[in-house]
Amino acid sequence: MRTFDFAPLHRATVGFDQIADLMDRVLANDVGQSSYPPYNIEKTAEDAYRISIAVAGFSDSDLSVEVKDHQLVVSARRIEGEGDRTYLHRGIATRAFERRFTLADHVRVTGASHENGMLHIDLKREVPEALKPRRIAIASTKPTTAEVLEGEAETTPVN
Repeated sequence: MRTFDFAPLHRATVGFDQIADLMDRVLANDVGQSSYPPYNIEKTAEDAYRISIAVAGFSDSDLSVEVKDHQLVVSARRIEGEGDRTYLHRGIATRAFERRFTLADHVRVTGASHENGMLHIDLKREVPEALKPRRIAIASTKPTTAEVLEGEAETTPVN
């Protein structure tokens, strides 16, 4: 197992605490992260994304989607009420799970839908106007060519 000490990174950077924390989380969760259930993350527009999770065998009431502390938490708990069923082969996994996704700043969940065994969660990045790049006009301290020509015309004596 690899271990990294990020203490020097914390001391040498200002305002990048989230990056160091994210790296800590990724390395800590990398070992025990389950691949169940499988999921896709796709970009649907310039600032829109969709997470699709395969949740075959779960109903809407079994699933939970919530956002807390910049984390999207998707979980499922299935209440076994199958009493008299006898399986010869059980290949569809319906075990409980919890999957966490860390959301970037200004990303919010716009909706969720469950269809054909897939849970779709739509996300949108909404950057506030105050944080969007803006163009700053550069003021010139030198006179423009037109101003120079006007000044020469006024000072040139006419014979």
